[in-house]
Amino acid sequence: MDFKYVPTTCPYCGTGCGFNLVVVDKKVVGVQPWQRNPVNEGKLCPKGTYAHEFINSPDRLTKPLIKKDGKFVEASWDEAYKLIAENFKKYQGEQSACLASARVSNEENYLMQKFARAVLKTPNIDHCARLCHASTVVGLAGAFGSGAMTQSIADIAESKCLLIIGSNTFETHPLIGRRVMQAKKNGAKVIYADPRLTPTGKQADLYLPFYSGTDVAILNCFMHQILKNGWENKDFVKNRTKDFEKVKEIVTKDAYSPENVSKISGIPEKDLITAAEWFGKSGQSAVLYSMGITQHTTGVDNVKSIANLQMLTGNLGRPGTGICALRGQNNVQGACDMGALANVYSGYQSVIVPEMKKKMEDAWGCTIAEGKVGLTVTKLINVLADEPGKVKCVYIMGENPMISDPDLHHVEKAMKNVEFMVVQDIFLTETAKFANVVLPAACYAEKDGTQTNTERRVQKWRKAQDPPGEAKADWQIFCELAKVMGFEKQFPYKSPEEIFTEISKVTPSYGGMDYQRLEKPEALHWPCPTKEHPGTPILHKEKFTHPDGLGIFTPIEFKYPAEVPDKDYPLILTTGRCIWQWHTGTMTRRSENLEREEPTGWIEINTEDAKALGVADKDMVKAITRRGEIKIGARVTPGIKKGVAFIPFHYVECAANTLTNNALDPTASIPEFKACAVRIEKIKEA
Repeated sequence: MDFKYVPTTCPYCGTGCGFNLVVVDKKVVGVQPWQRNPVNEGKLCPKGTYAHEFINSPDRLTKPLIKKDGKFVEASWDEAYKLIAENFKKYQGEQSACLASARVSNEENYLMQKFARAVLKTPNIDHCARLCHASTVVGLAGAFGSGAMTQSIADIAESKCLLIIGSNTFETHPLIGRRVMQAKKNGAKVIYADPRLTPTGKQADLYLPFYSGTDVAILNCFMHQILKNGWENKDFVKNRTKDFEKVKEIVTKDAYSPENVSKISGIPEKDLITAAEWFGKSGQSAVLYSMGITQHTTGVDNVKSIANLQMLTGNLGRPGTGICALRGQNNVQGACDMGALANVYSGYQSVIVPEMKKKMEDAWGCTIAEGKVGLTVTKLINVLADEPGKVKCVYIMGENPMISDPDLHHVEKAMKNVEFMVVQDIFLTETAKFANVVLPAACYAEKDGTQTNTERRVQKWRKAQDPPGEAKADWQIFCELAKVMGFEKQFPYKSPEEIFTEISKVTPSYGGMDYQRLEKPEALHWPCPTKEHPGTPILHKEKFTHPDGLGIFTPIEFKYPAEVPDKDYPLILTTGRCIWQWHTGTMTRRSENLEREEPTGWIEINTEDAKALGVADKDMVKAITRRGEIKIGARVTPGIKKGVAFIPFHYVECAANTLTNNALDPTASIPEFKACAVRIEKIKEA
């Protein structure tokens, strides 16, 4: 028997936990702790514990598939590449679009954006950060000059006060939740603001239940109280920021008094006052947030309001302070870093700056797509659905819009309008069923590479087994396809390490990194500009990333969500995750031990709302919005705010995104998943 441990990094959330894959006779059979990894120190959540179960699933894709007469038939790689190349060459520039993936490695995301811009000559490249943290990238970059989490995960344990808003941390980032509990054990106050009393809220010292979409009003109220009582950090504001007076003028208005914000948010006035005092006076406060903040038409406003609060209190650049924007998928940070976005090359180098375009052309040795901002995921779906023929060809890697995107009837219309579609994935997903060609890819356990977690730590994947059948690593597929299309010189790579070497040459924040330096469990945090640089766990210690080094305050007025309750749709619907499942369920629903725990979706309804509707716990109900309806089981609980309902979005059979609103943030183009109007009806025959 051949037995070994292979240390690697988890493929689920953005925490980036390390573990050992157990390999017996060249097949992965289990997961075991890796104590040396500094992120999780050998501890794992349920998803990490069972991260091996989907790897050798019997329905893994093993051969290329080509659709003939509406049905998929197996094909050779040569046949698939030939068909793809012939079709890709039919389309000019912006007639094509590519969707990269937060589930694959940095190297593979870098190659896909290079393939889009250099081979297809299209500016239309984006990925699912557009659906989760686009607001963070835009909002924090506007305030600080960098759109990333400012701290390390370990720093959270040193906080004296934690405000967790828009994040069910204990279920969605459990090993970051561990750091919250370490802080609490050390005496920190934990404030939890959310419409649901989740497992995270049950550990808080102060719970603030509020109506989804009222975040700006709440944050402005905190600043109102802090300024009223003189708790602001005057030295920090004076020496390290600008435009403070503009924000002061807004937040000191009577509209943001605890009395008035209590009416807007539903949080008791006394609790708003207590929260502001704890946060403003601790001297070492941090904010943890995730998609409850970002997935709004006011997502950028929400993020900038958090930045305003932290600059006002001087809680940046020190251990135990900062803004912990908890990234969703395992490599959403890395995919952004690699330029898998419509507006930037790798390292956030703007596509509209001619010098950046020339830099990439010189590095890649060819002309590339016009230096303009391409279509984002959300705008691409709108164009495909509403302007058929404008974009005709789509190449999707490891994304599943048919479950993950808002207003699924609209998404389906878009998919049906695509003239030629290639999907590269590990399973035949709901999206892959619309493709003309499906390419079988390797999963995380079947290839080397790197991914970047929420704290900007660049860590390694290590190959533990071969891919099933004829499946290939995504990076290898790009190289082979580029060769068929006449771009072998631009894609000469023989290993992920060779790709990473190129990444470090053209990406300043990764400039000092190489595979040798990343081999140790601690790896490196970017920015790491030179080979001698130790990496940067904490950003903004002495100055911000703007040219003048100053943080920028932005005055923000509260705005309601795009769709608010009315007599026809009287409740607010919000969506999210549970601890047992992940995103569109592609991996977790093929993991026996996870699927058994939460085998289908539900709608959470407040006890009083349920009583008024005549709905009992476990009754089947219809959830109806202006976009569609689903049948789903009810969970009646006092642990959700009256007037609000919640659905997890993992389940195709009762897909929450059939209901959600495709209204977008005007700056970040992120959809408003977290607030729309819904009606619930009891199903009589049930």
